[in-house]
Amino acid sequence: MKSHIITDRVFSLASKINKNITLNELLHAALESGEGKITSTGALAGDTGKFTGRSPKDKFTVLDDTTKNRVWWGDINQPFDSEKFDALLERVINHYQDKEIFVRDAYACADTDYRLKVRVVTETAYQNLFVHHMFIRPDENELHTISPDWVILAAPSYMAVPDRDGTRQENFSIINFTKKIYIIGGSGYTGEIKKGIFSVLNFTLPVEHDVLSMHCSANIGKGGDSAVFFGLSGTGKTTLSADPDRKLIGDDEHGWSENGIFNFEGGCYAKTINLTQENEPTIWNAIREGALVENVRFFPDSDVVNYNDVSVTQNTRCAYPIDYIDNISVPSVGPQPKNIFFLTADAFGVLPPIAKLTPGQAGYHFISGYTAKVAGTEEGVNEPQATFSACFGAAFIPLHPGKYAEMLAAKMTENNVNVWLVNTGWSGGAYGTGSRMKLKYTRAMLNAALDGKLDDVSYENHPVFGVAMPQEVPGVPTELLNPRNTWADAAAYDTKANYLASLFNKNFEDFAEGVSQDILDAAPKASASL
Repeated sequence: MKSHIITDRVFSLASKINKNITLNELLHAALESGEGKITSTGALAGDTGKFTGRSPKDKFTVLDDTTKNRVWWGDINQPFDSEKFDALLERVINHYQDKEIFVRDAYACADTDYRLKVRVVTETAYQNLFVHHMFIRPDENELHTISPDWVILAAPSYMAVPDRDGTRQENFSIINFTKKIYIIGGSGYTGEIKKGIFSVLNFTLPVEHDVLSMHCSANIGKGGDSAVFFGLSGTGKTTLSADPDRKLIGDDEHGWSENGIFNFEGGCYAKTINLTQENEPTIWNAIREGALVENVRFFPDSDVVNYNDVSVTQNTRCAYPIDYIDNISVPSVGPQPKNIFFLTADAFGVLPPIAKLTPGQAGYHFISGYTAKVAGTEEGVNEPQATFSACFGAAFIPLHPGKYAEMLAAKMTENNVNVWLVNTGWSGGAYGTGSRMKLKYTRAMLNAALDGKLDDVSYENHPVFGVAMPQEVPGVPTELLNPRNTWADAAAYDTKANYLASLFNKNFEDFAEGVSQDILDAAPKASASL
């Protein structure tokens, strides 16, 4: 069934169609239907209902000739029967009978060579407001000519019957790559829409266009040099990529093509937990008229949001168009990158504050996607907890991680790109003994790499992880550059380094089959004697 046929059928059933209405009209509709309230800054505050985050166990991919030999099936990419999908799709379409709906035509991918036309049908105005912000907004004259490549049907009030429909529970999100349809039911969480299309691009761009899709932020310097930042939550990705001396290309999803770097999105979807103007001025200032804040609560008897209130969820969020930020690249594209940074907050205090990676090491650490949570977050947990997420976005990658890693290594070599491992975490000991790396030193190390000041310095290889550690960085105390030198007990460092290496190697067992020998050879030597 073609995409336009799907939406034509939905349109024929709906009682009212709000197609590509303006921002003010969306806000008015949301308020009229009781979907939220206006905050002191002019943003719309709304709740996403039962689900305040994604439900990865309820995400499926249709198993058919398009996907069966390409998708990396498993716990992340769960197969869904194509006939059951067709039947469920019919029920979702019929669910729109006599309902008021909101329709938005938009783009994904700022590079027009790879642009994807997306039509999103939602039951609520606040979901459509999210789409307005997060996708690339067509010019007014383009709206009347868009024929969608993909259709998203978001029906939060439709509940599946698992025994009949083949879902795990009432909520679901299912991608059909052959029919180019993505259906969401039982959940009003807007992030399902965003990450669904990200998953689509993570399949189509590498397979059909030889474009590397990336879960990262990116910016561009005054000299026209792009830089890419990977990192899981808490590693400093947002803070470090929001550099006043560099223009932001995008904060979360990008492609790397023969043309350079390009943003997938037209907006930003940022966490707001404990948000302050001092710590995150870019996000704070973007939450203004028209922005969307989700699942937040207010100070008593006021319209002022209390960002410290996590009574609904710790995953409070805001969405806003990227042009709500002043220092951005227009359009959201950049040339071939010169530097890539893998950010980690190593709470074990083992990894160096900055190290240069070979292509094989880049592939290994890209697949590993490591950071560490601090001890004490759970009762009885006294050690830091290692966290690994393949390609820094495991939940959204349909292909084997080795495919993305080998593309990264190839593009790195072809474009002579430096890849750096940057530890924004602990030095001088693990969390509880050592201290967090100062932001000013991390900034100095990044600036030195970006300015080419690390091109000609001497390096020494870490004996366990094998990465090349610079022996001098302008503005950074030399003793910080080799983490072993910062520990009072060198033998304790040796033990911890080998322990962390063993965690890396254990995690990598799931990926060893399907990656190149160069990547396998880049594994840390857990039994090394320091």
